[in-house]
Amino acid sequence: MADKRKVEVFSAGCALCHEAIDAVRREASSSCEVIERNMMDSRVLARAQKLDIRSVPAVAIDGKLVSCSTAQDVIQVLRAAGLGKAF
Repeated sequence: MADKRKVEVFSAGCALCHEAIDAVRREASSSCEVIERNMMDSRVLARAQKLDIRSVPAVAIDGKLVSCSTAQDVIQVLRAAGLGKAF
């Protein structure tokens, strides 16, 4: 079986973060492992600092922070980064 893409969604638990998590889960295929990361956890905060996350919601795919400029292009940018695609 092929490896799955690791999709991390960093969240502060707000409504916008929940929308992002829901959107990522809708768009992710079975080839993706979607992991919600709660920024209230100090271990998650350390991981976010390593990825240079400065605001939430934030998404990293396979350990690389995905940059999205507007809410409208989030899914398009995530798809280009590999969301929903097998290796």
